[in-house]
Amino acid sequence: MTVTRGSALWAPDRRGATAGVLILVVLAAFESTGVTTALPTIVHDLRGEALYSWPFTMFLAAQVVGNVLGGRVCDRRGPAPMLVVGPLLFATGLLVAGTAGTMTQLLAGRALQGFGGGAEVVALYVMIAAVYPERDRPKVLSVMASAWLGPSLLGPAIAGVLTQYLSWHWTFLGLLPFELIGFVLVVAVVRRLPKQEERPAQPRRGLMSSAVAAAVGLALLGGAGELGIGVVVVALALLTPAVLVLLPKGTLTARPGLPSAIVARVLMSTAFMGCEAFLPLVLQQVHGYEPAWAGLPLTAGAIGWAFGSWLQARRPELSEGVFLRWGFLSVAVGVGLVTAVAPAWGPAWVAAPAWVFAGIGMGLATASVSVLVLRLSPEHERGFNTSALQMSDLFAQSLSIGLGGLLVAMFGPTAGWAPLNAVFVLLTVIGALVVSRRAAA
Repeated sequence: MTVTRGSALWAPDRRGATAGVLILVVLAAFESTGVTTALPTIVHDLRGEALYSWPFTMFLAAQVVGNVLGGRVCDRRGPAPMLVVGPLLFATGLLVAGTAGTMTQLLAGRALQGFGGGAEVVALYVMIAAVYPERDRPKVLSVMASAWLGPSLLGPAIAGVLTQYLSWHWTFLGLLPFELIGFVLVVAVVRRLPKQEERPAQPRRGLMSSAVAAAVGLALLGGAGELGIGVVVVALALLTPAVLVLLPKGTLTARPGLPSAIVARVLMSTAFMGCEAFLPLVLQQVHGYEPAWAGLPLTAGAIGWAFGSWLQARRPELSEGVFLRWGFLSVAVGVGLVTAVAPAWGPAWVAAPAWVFAGIGMGLATASVSVLVLRLSPEHERGFNTSALQMSDLFAQSLSIGLGGLLVAMFGPTAGWAPLNAVFVLLTVIGALVVSRRAAA
């Protein structure tokens, strides 16, 4: 593909790629927020209340496998195959779930969505590395992060209106035409990419079996709060050997460079997602907030995240290491301040401004990690390393939310959440002082 060196994201040679990426990311975000809103009605209509968590579990498990397989194919044949297969499978999943008359069909649709979405996101990152020069990658990654803002603000309301006045089926089917438009735009870009002959990928034994083990382990962690400590032990027994295969060598010891960049993503996702998951619960159960008001800090965090991503893209003279340190410290401030909400006598109003700080930190840091991973990855390993980046998010979120759910179930929302947040603050401080320097070394 011939790329004019001075062109920006919306120049003629890139506007199709930028538009396609935006549409696919926005649709994934709307689907995520829409399903969460509509799910109580969905499981009631399909008589699947006992399987309430399974639509999320199926999506997560299939996403893990899609991430790993997508990365493997990208390393062997480039992003083109998964940019075709991923969106088509996601669209098929929308159709299957949107026409579901049974829980079995709904779960099949969610599995197709998860697998297609997992393969798709890895291929999009690899395409970004192929289409955009390094100086423009922070901008497109910032645009991808900002694309979640609209769905975060409007998605629940739109899904609620569709579910109440039309049918929950439209939370899936309404996205299908737009998914196909995004698919067409991305395929047009794929056709202009230089043809790539199949190349031998780095030999990695047990990759797919490790992906399956990780999928099962993450699914079990998601139910740790209801199923108990024994499930956590089983989940960690599955995840530990899988991590050794699915993440780059040296990740567990935070080796300088790429491994430390992955560790940075793990630490920030653990702190932010693990804290955020229980913030609405604390506001409702401890302070008596209505659900709509309890969700406002999450909206504030999404706005902060978009602003942080925008700021990161507008300051190219600063290094990724600087943005990582600022990001970690901002998340630490946000998590530390929001912990004041935990006791009944705490100032609940602090939650929204505190979570703006945390969101800004995530916006500054996550885009910087993505830029580092693409820069530090040889072309034939971009798929694997991008997959590892996505997997690190899933590992961190599932572990922190699973353990948090267990603590909250055992000790209550105040006594279980506050000590957990103290650990999160410690992790982000370590990230700022140690890991950010090693990642940018």
